[in-house]
Amino acid sequence: MNTEQNDTLPWVSTTRLLAVGSLLALILLGLAWELYLAPLRPGGSWLALKVLPLCLPLAGLLKNRMYTYRWVSLLVWLYFTEAVVRAASDRPPSSHLALLEAALCLTLFVACVLHVRLRLKASHRKN
Repeated sequence: MNTEQNDTLPWVSTTRLLAVGSLLALILLGLAWELYLAPLRPGGSWLALKVLPLCLPLAGLLKNRMYTYRWVSLLVWLYFTEAVVRAASDRPPSSHLALLEAALCLTLFVACVLHVRLRLKASHRKN
């Protein structure tokens, strides 16, 4: 293994941990937001079900499947859009939670894109 490839591998692990961590944080934030912190209705909201699509890629990210990283980087933009709209239209604390959701979405996107890029770079160096 050459030196450049050794330098890339720790970053692959870091981006994987960042992607999984930000996805888990998005799931937990979505549940806490809609059930306890600032639900649309007192006692919780059915809007908590919005986190279900985020649960689907969790297994693929944990199994380190490249395809999952690619489609999660597209899926996350739906949640980012919701976050921006709610940050602009909702009142605190919901608007603050929306800003946190937007930050987590950006983190997840960057982690997925970097992970794919670094893994492809490392696989091309092997050949």
